[in-house]
Amino acid sequence: MSEKEYNKPEEIFSKVFRAGRRTYFFDVRETKAGDYYLTITESKKNMNEDGTFSYKKHKIYLYKEDFGKFKELLNEVTDFIIKEKGEEVISERHQKDFNPVEAAEDNKIAKEDETVKEENLTTDDFTDVSFDDI
Repeated sequence: MSEKEYNKPEEIFSKVFRAGRRTYFFDVRETKAGDYYLTITESKKNMNEDGTFSYKKHKIYLYKEDFGKFKELLNEVTDFIIKEKGEEVISERHQKDFNPVEAAEDNKIAKEDETVKEENLTTDDFTDVSFDDI
């Protein structure tokens, strides 16, 4: 067995997420001391000028002592994005006639409209529901 094969960390558990030209690998590996850690790898497929393909890879190593803070910040950041921009994908790639200036203006107007509607609600705008009817 070569030294390279001997030092290669064994994958204990693995999950793959494909997203267009990118693939994300979540791999559990074992340290020399016998503990587990996580590697997150982003692999992006690129076409070379000669028509062949290559892959660019970026890797993050995440150890147990960092899991709590990592999950906390990931949740905080993703919640912020969804709160600010919603779950709908907004990009030139997904919408051929996308105009970022118009989208920002539309988003601002929509938020103002929601605020005005909420401020103008009265009790007549609500329907009484009886749970016996359900």
